[in-house]
Amino acid sequence: MEKTTNDSVSIIVADDSSEIREVVRLMLEGEGYVVFEAEDGDSTIRILKEKKDIDLIVLDIMMPGKSGLETCEEIRSFSNVPVLFLTAKSSDDDKIAAYQSGCDSFLAKPFSKAELILRVRSHLRRYRIYKGKEEANSENQNIFIDDIEIDLVRHTITKNGENIPLTDKEFSILHFLASRRGEIFSQQQIYENVWNEKYLPASNNTIMVHILNLRKKLEEDPNNPKLICTVWGKGYRIV
Repeated sequence: MEKTTNDSVSIIVADDSSEIREVVRLMLEGEGYVVFEAEDGDSTIRILKEKKDIDLIVLDIMMPGKSGLETCEEIRSFSNVPVLFLTAKSSDDDKIAAYQSGCDSFLAKPFSKAELILRVRSHLRRYRIYKGKEEANSENQNIFIDDIEIDLVRHTITKNGENIPLTDKEFSILHFLASRRGEIFSQQQIYENVWNEKYLPASNNTIMVHILNLRKKLEEDPNNPKLICTVWGKGYRIV
């Protein structure tokens, strides 16, 4: 299929159920996106490497052979393409495992078309800004915190001049805290501003996983963080 619609936006839909793949494909093609179907993790990675210009992956967790979690971990070893998990597994432990694997978002089945399309558009907009295909609405100013530079236009992070790959949500959390340096934000404030969803107590685990991942990537000693500090009983701040 030639990419001639929606500014050549390509999406992989990976699910072992052909019926689910077809439903999601029709929803996305109805919005003008080009969709490639994958029935397992290996075919997902093969398509991603062959096409090289994939903008989003919609990925199931439970698949034969390589699971969605294992697939996402392998993808993160060579690509920052957004990964949206679309799955029936929706417990808190499932969500923690999903975010630890490197996914950007988690949508439980059953889902509405409106919710899926909103998530897809959000990920695509941020990722295409990151790749330089769209203009960012913010001013062309970078944020500097010691040896870390946050490029708001290119959607990139460098530390001592070296690029630090972050997922979409990790970047958004860092940007949110860094743009209000010194202020303390609760987990609820972070979640509702970054995810744009209603906060639930279970969301605390999601925030904790992402903060932990950011510390591993940015802190000299993640166990003794100097950048993203915990204010016990109140939340997090960048000092």
